[in-house]
Amino acid sequence: MSDVVAASAGQRIYLDKQTPDAYRAFVRAAQTVRTAADAAGLDRILVELVNLRVSQLNGCAYCLDTHTRAALAAGETPRRLGVLAAWRDTALFTPRERAALALAEATTHPAEADAQERAYAEAREVLDDAELSAVVWVAIAINAFNRVSVLSKHPVRPS
Repeated sequence: MSDVVAASAGQRIYLDKQTPDAYRAFVRAAQTVRTAADAAGLDRILVELVNLRVSQLNGCAYCLDTHTRAALAAGETPRRLGVLAAWRDTALFTPRERAALALAEATTHPAEADAQERAYAEAREVLDDAELSAVVWVAIAINAFNRVSVLSKHPVRPS
């Protein structure tokens, strides 16, 4: 491989900077999702748990950094954040949070039909229609931002 090809293969464009109108449309959609989540009564911690779990699944360091800080600012504990990846194996999360996390995972991996059906059924037991819809939209929005950041290789900057 030539040096020119190798250099250009390692460089990434920031998709948000390259196509700012598309990114601004994503931001507006995310603001609408946040408004819907607020209107549905989802508290900020639950929303940030969904953002974090989806970002863990997608391996998005930038979004993990951003939403860890947001969760802590909303009052989430470092202990719960530390075990979020293993939320099924701890009693630290409420039934409502567990349902939202399962639904977020099913939204992130929609091809896993059995898991999706179980997550949806569990969510129907503890979330009303507006809450369920809001959780799915939060997961859809963070999945989109994860893909922009992962493919752009947005850096996590030192504090």
